[in-house]
Amino acid sequence: MPPFTVLHVCMGNICRSPMAERLLTLAVRERLERHGSDPGRADDLLHSHSAGTGGWHAGEEMNPPAARQVAARGGSAEGFAARKLRSDHIDAADLVLTATADQQEYVVALRPDAAARTFVLGEFGRLLAALDPAGLPPADATPDAVYSRGVALVEAAHAARTGSTPLPTDDLDDPWGRGDQCFSRVADEIEETLHPLAAALLP
Repeated sequence: MPPFTVLHVCMGNICRSPMAERLLTLAVRERLERHGSDPGRADDLLHSHSAGTGGWHAGEEMNPPAARQVAARGGSAEGFAARKLRSDHIDAADLVLTATADQQEYVVALRPDAAARTFVLGEFGRLLAALDPAGLPPADATPDAVYSRGVALVEAAHAARTGSTPLPTDDLDDPWGRGDQCFSRVADEIEETLHPLAAALLP
């Protein structure tokens, strides 16, 4: 039940998935502001969190260049701590977005019943762009409405990808150990999917 829960997955959970976690929350806050609603209600509507398949960075803060990207775009890295992906994280998620196809396979191997709600981030962005929002439940800035639209959106995206596989270009490059320019490009690619997702949940 509400809030609509999105789990972001990468390898170490200090670069790509933390940026996605915080940038999606930021995008929902911005949508609420456009609606004239309190952006502080974002957590009531959507739970955006993340984990890593590797787990060796558990307990660490967000990688500094990743944190700088989040802050530069208006978000916050405060309170973040990396963690190892567990099966209960997947079970509780309405949508799982992975940085790469390998990580998508990891999630589905851990929880086969999550296959229909697990996508590579870029893949989900492509599918989302082709969906007709007219087929979704009515929009409203309430937890029940956002949850219903989110679940229907995931179901429609899964139906649209039947018989297809992710493209190599759907993967996010791992920016770890690289410069701010690389982190900025990866953050831009993350927002290319997450901004439309927030707009679909709160049109």
